[in-house]
Amino acid sequence: MDTHILNDIPLVIDLGSLKHRLRIQESEPELSRFLTLIEEAQKIAQPKAMYRPVYIEDRSEEAVKVEGRWFRSRVLTINLNQAHRIFLYVATCGVELDEWAKGQKDVLKAFWSEAVKEAAVRKAIKAIGTHLEEHYHAVQTSQQNPGSLEDFPLAEQEALFAIMGDTQAIIGVTLMPSLMMSPSHSVSGIIFPTNEDFQSCLLCPREKCPGRRAPYDPTLYDRKYSKHKETIDL
Repeated sequence: MDTHILNDIPLVIDLGSLKHRLRIQESEPELSRFLTLIEEAQKIAQPKAMYRPVYIEDRSEEAVKVEGRWFRSRVLTINLNQAHRIFLYVATCGVELDEWAKGQKDVLKAFWSEAVKEAAVRKAIKAIGTHLEEHYHAVQTSQQNPGSLEDFPLAEQEALFAIMGDTQAIIGVTLMPSLMMSPSHSVSGIIFPTNEDFQSCLLCPREKCPGRRAPYDPTLYDRKYSKHKETIDL
């Protein structure tokens, strides 16, 4: 199936939200420096994303097969129990913003620039969601990302990037030998239709995680994903 490329994503910064997150006060002398930095970033930023709709070809108890490759995750397999078509994606803040951020020698501006890069990749992910709604009527979706859970490790990046093709040439994202991505503020994952919201955070016990989107549910795995549950249901 065709790969969709989204490379015309404007970076519009929510200044109020970002200032609150970075604890920048209106009266602080750094405010003008911060606003200048944001103006620079918005001029050069080119967040990008690509996604590919694929069909599930086969399933086992703990893996699903798409495009001839297996994704091994019991959580993912159960989450995809009712799904037939899913969407693989890669999104990034863009090499332009990444190079700009690397050039910030001032410690404070370097810190701010990392927050700007995070905002940019979030815009790219949001653009995918909007495109999915418009072209596939995928209104209610959830996603899983390699490395977000022990059950779905970073090693699954290899299958995802093999299916996605030359991401470096298309949107500037390189999968490194460590299985991390460059630019650093890039995200890959699997988006799937769902009747109930799923967040990997629900299964992650890590405390004080700055990226947490949902509270940890210590009973969810046993209730929904464990093999012990299957035995009880039978």
